Amino acid sequence: MRARLLTLLTVAAVALTGCGRGGGAALGGTDRAVRGIDINPLPRDQVRDGGDLRLPLLAMPNNYNYNQVDGRHVDVLALAGAVLPALFRATADGRLAGNPDYLVSAQVTSTAPQVVTYTVNPDATWTDGTPITWRDFAAYWHSSSGTDPAYRAAGTTGYDSISSVTRGADDRQAVITFGGPYAEWRNLFNPFLPAALTSTAAAFNTAWRTSLPISAGPFAVDTLDPVAKTITLTRNPRWWGPRPKLDRIIFKVYDLSATPDALANNELDFYKIGPNVDLLRRAEQTPGAAIRRAPSRYYTQVSFNAAAGAPLADPQLRVAVARSIDRAGITRRMLGQIEPEARPDGNHLYAPGTAEYRDNSDALPFDPGHANQTLDQLGYPPATAASNARQRGGQPLRLRLIYGAAASYQDIATAVRDQLERLGVSVDLRQYPSNEIFPNLSGGNFDMALFTWYDTASPLSDAMDIYRSPVGDNPRLNYGRVSNAELDALLAQGIAEPDEARRAAIGNQIDRLIWREAHSVPLYAWPGAVAVRANLANFGAFGFADTDYINAGFAI
Repeated sequence: MRARLLTLLTVAAVALTGCGRGGGAALGGTDRAVRGIDINPLPRDQVRDGGDLRLPLLAMPNNYNYNQVDGRHVDVLALAGAVLPALFRATADGRLAGNPDYLVSAQVTSTAPQVVTYTVNPDATWTDGTPITWRDFAAYWHSSSGTDPAYRAAGTTGYDSISSVTRGADDRQAVITFGGPYAEWRNLFNPFLPAALTSTAAAFNTAWRTSLPISAGPFAVDTLDPVAKTITLTRNPRWWGPRPKLDRIIFKVYDLSATPDALANNELDFYKIGPNVDLLRRAEQTPGAAIRRAPSRYYTQVSFNAAAGAPLADPQLRVAVARSIDRAGITRRMLGQIEPEARPDGNHLYAPGTAEYRDNSDALPFDPGHANQTLDQLGYPPATAASNARQRGGQPLRLRLIYGAAASYQDIATAVRDQLERLGVSVDLRQYPSNEIFPNLSGGNFDMALFTWYDTASPLSDAMDIYRSPVGDNPRLNYGRVSNAELDALLAQGIAEPDEARRAAIGNQIDRLIWREAHSVPLYAWPGAVAVRANLANFGAFGFADTDYINAGFAI
């Protein structure tokens, strides 16, 4: 139901977007069922025309092209939701529905071979005056298909299954032919991008590095100030859909710890609480603030680097390290005051509370005793008072754990370090600003990495780029390069399976393999609480649904 996006958050973790999980966790108690959205819904005639919505950013993005490897960031996705087309929008149950602002229709028009025909809204136009046509689909496909390695695409799943993109009845119709069955086709071409960006590798990689000059949403970028770390959106004068209620949306970089004061001082209208109990308490004590709750698309995990030459390239050592991380203890530590009965997340693909979810963590159970035996067998004798760490051949067993600039990350990283040091593994903690995490991940400059995945609306297809084997020097989203042929084959089988129940069964097979390979260790799914200004309408905790910027505003 959701697809993981790799995005870096500092709220309590780094948030990445890319793999497919199916749901999220709700705040409070043990009830993790899907609860829809909590946005103070009001009819448009009860929402004031005009006003500014002020939202926090984690950092100024390294690239505003979400499909480029350095642009796969949650902040870029938040901007895209206001300024770029979403052909399909995620609904409250995490599924996808066609967006009539951009599409007249989109449907499978043949099954042998699979053909999907998109008919574009005849009014849909880019801000440079160019109509949205089949050419945009064709260029988008070329940029993300993986056929030209000069394009540093964040993911190719689905696009590498397409055999052709052609003109339909007219320029406003695109005919997409697949080389084989592809069940999750609705997640493709999102966010939609103009051919001006995707037609050449040079443009794709660099044209949106410092700006977002072309858009086609209800809002457009007015100013982008890297010094003030502010991005201001105004109503798009070429917008053909319902007129947005807001005049402007202003994104500004804030340290997470500063967001409660900013809300209290009337500088912000919204911030995510997530698993941070301090943020929850501050929101409860802020006059004029409201707490809204829904399922969350976020979950925090630890990834391992198995690249050639890295210590954890040894699968036995990697498994031993993974089995020494006390996920339940970390979950209690981080969520205990918010969800007293919180349990660790047991699935890489599907979230707690969804029909597809199975706790498969027994494939890699917490067992420090077994881990100690493994290290003994691998030739790392127990540490001595003089060495503090196990050694082999005179070299200490030392690992680098990287994470983002948030106090909660520090808490988790410290807990992981303490747990592994009891095993005799020395852990070097390395904290980076949010915008420096991506280069270190994609460059393989880590042994372990602590960050948070943010999920979109497709499960298996986006999981491909996180868990399948890298191609050449581009790991896509599989930063740790942990994979195997069996996993690749199951992923390919899953995205081709049209039956949802069978696809979910394959997904859980995939998850068990991911656990056994010690690709990464999920810790916990986030609570989905947010703090907002109390009179903010049609905005707040959207749960699995996409953010609606058109109807958002302030109650009359």
